[in-house]
Amino acid sequence: MLLDGEDWRRVFDSFRGEAWRFEAQPTYTMPREAESVARFLRGEPKPPDHNARWHERVRGYVAAKRWIGRVRVVRRPLTEYQRYQFAWGIPGNIAAGEDIRVLDVTDSDYGLPLTGQDWWMFDRSRVVHLNFRPDGTQISRELYEGDPGQHVEWQRVAMSHAVPFEEYVKARR
Repeated sequence: MLLDGEDWRRVFDSFRGEAWRFEAQPTYTMPREAESVARFLRGEPKPPDHNARWHERVRGYVAAKRWIGRVRVVRRPLTEYQRYQFAWGIPGNIAAGEDIRVLDVTDSDYGLPLTGQDWWMFDRSRVVHLNFRPDGTQISRELYEGDPGQHVEWQRVAMSHAVPFEEYVKARR
């Protein structure tokens, strides 16, 4: 089942305890972010209200004792979009209460048993695949109808190899 608009928002907001995302794309080409990315690349300062709507949602989840997190897969050198995320996006998301970790696969000479597809998992029971074109443009969100067991295992593997965002950034300075 494809999820758009209010259907997507309803599925997302209905999680009871845990929402977790696996982010594997090197770039996300999102129309609503285009101007922000361009401003970042021009070296302009980050607007004080950058990503405010998402931060408000995250604070609401956390206040309701719901956990939200993600693992961001990267390979150095970071793409322009990843540099934008690291500078303008992720720090504010963390300040709002999101647990964000980085899985750097640059020097990985072992194959982690992970997928290259992005997805959200809610309460370890519902999974939504995020489908993208090669340029990072999202095509669709699709409710996964199968057993979430493989996704739970991918989450375990990703979390066990990822490091907290602040730790990753500090080690790269």
